[in-house]
Amino acid sequence: MRMRRVPQTYRNIRRYRHIINVLIKYGLGDLVERLNLGTYVEVGRRIITFKRREQHEIVKLTRAKRLVLLLEELGPTFIKVGQFLSTRPDLMPPEYVKELKKLQDEVPSFGFDEVKAQIESELNSPMEDIFLEFDEKPIAAASIGQAHTARLKNGDKVVVKIQRPGLKKIVNADIDILIGLATLAEKHIAEAELYDPVGVVKEFARTLYKEMDFTRECHNMERFAINFPDDEGFCVPKVYWELTCEKVLTMEYIDGIKVSELGSLEEAGLDKKIIAKRGADIFLKQVLIHGLFHGDPHPGNIFVVKDNTICLLDYGIVGRIDDQTRNQITRLIISIIRKDIEGIVKVFIKIGVIDVKIDLRELRTDLLEFTERYYRIPLKRLDIGIIVNDLFEIIHRHRIRIPPNLTLLAKALALMEGVGRELDPDFDMIEHSTPFIKKMIRQRMSPKYLTKSLSKTLNEYEELFTILPKDTIELLEKMKKDQLTIGFQHKGMEKFISTLDKSTNRLSFSIIIVALIVGSSLIMQLDKGLLFLGLSVFGLFGYSIAGILGLWLAINILRSGRL
Repeated sequence: MRMRRVPQTYRNIRRYRHIINVLIKYGLGDLVERLNLGTYVEVGRRIITFKRREQHEIVKLTRAKRLVLLLEELGPTFIKVGQFLSTRPDLMPPEYVKELKKLQDEVPSFGFDEVKAQIESELNSPMEDIFLEFDEKPIAAASIGQAHTARLKNGDKVVVKIQRPGLKKIVNADIDILIGLATLAEKHIAEAELYDPVGVVKEFARTLYKEMDFTRECHNMERFAINFPDDEGFCVPKVYWELTCEKVLTMEYIDGIKVSELGSLEEAGLDKKIIAKRGADIFLKQVLIHGLFHGDPHPGNIFVVKDNTICLLDYGIVGRIDDQTRNQITRLIISIIRKDIEGIVKVFIKIGVIDVKIDLRELRTDLLEFTERYYRIPLKRLDIGIIVNDLFEIIHRHRIRIPPNLTLLAKALALMEGVGRELDPDFDMIEHSTPFIKKMIRQRMSPKYLTKSLSKTLNEYEELFTILPKDTIELLEKMKKDQLTIGFQHKGMEKFISTLDKSTNRLSFSIIIVALIVGSSLIMQLDKGLLFLGLSVFGLFGYSIAGILGLWLAINILRSGRL
């Protein structure tokens, strides 16, 4: 079998076959056809009649629901892909984002023997020398690892997080496959190029590899602790660095109550209204003051201890907002308040990647409708989650790409508002954030900020005027010497050239077959030479070769689906 080269090694072919079969099982055979997977893997050639194998009950579900089931069946890495895409409403339609948010990162725990082997291998010590007690039953298990409670020799109660054995090998293979599929999407699906599938997969891979490195998570925890040194309402678990490495994390055990356990909070005498406001304060300070925020503040990661103190867990996913982005967020808020559509468009241009084909007139119309929809509505009736969803629906419709940290911020903000309203039905995130926003606007309008901004602009102009004469002279010199070259790349030509090559090859092959048939026919007219049953052996041999080659060519044309 002749197989075209794919950007994966042979060891991934079986996985490709499994993915193809799962796609067909969930009624996505059209995607297999569009990705042209049938020409890459032999199994694809045997399932040209995709639609016959689609399960009738499954195809009754919406395409978004089938995608969730598909990702769950394909395993941990693909579940992570779904969760990652659920934070990218600029890439996915709203109905898909809604379904992808339901994906649960729940997998069976691995055995204690593997836990022990992993700890002793990574920490280079027998467990008996490290722990006084170690609970063999995990308190939580996910695709990356699982957590156990333990007690150190000094009596400290800790939580030990252990990475799933062999995880890196599995993730590496799946990332290779995802990049291969993304490459095929760019090659065979015209509209996919607008969303840069390969870039999205690489972005996902960076996020996942960071999450797999437990030392990064510990550094994040320490950074948060530094940012909130004297805040009595917020605590970060202590890291035990001597018992922490890339695949094992040991941290302080937090004896608290999950923020979602409302009855337990009341029984403990904790004030839910204070907790809601304090949680919002902490999050807004993370974003607007420190520029470093917790990226996944769902109720399972928020614990409350005595005196209504909030403790956040799981710092594997964090977002960063630099000064420039904070300034753009402030401009966006000011523009929305003023119904300044041009201002909103300018911010989108600054922070997003707007396609050159975008219809700016239609975008302005949609943004005007968006601002008017929420104008003069009392704050208590506004819902950040709905506002963000509406805004991202416009962003997705107009194919505007937003930096990942901003989509992560939108997700985290909506989660925090949901937690706040669960604790206190009267909680209003917008009203609570108004003083912070006003402070940001005042700072931006202050003489100090304007002077700093003007100084920065003048420095940039100074640099421009310094290098401009030199660069202009070099450009003119190259033009004089006919040394000026302009690079030009015609996107989309690769597919056309590939199709043209195939057509030319088939035509050449057809000519050879015809020549064999004509030549053999002439030879058959001769009654001299080596004969078999009165017919020329060389003529028969020529007919046989032409027949075999013709059959091979016909099969390949039929398999390509382009008869």
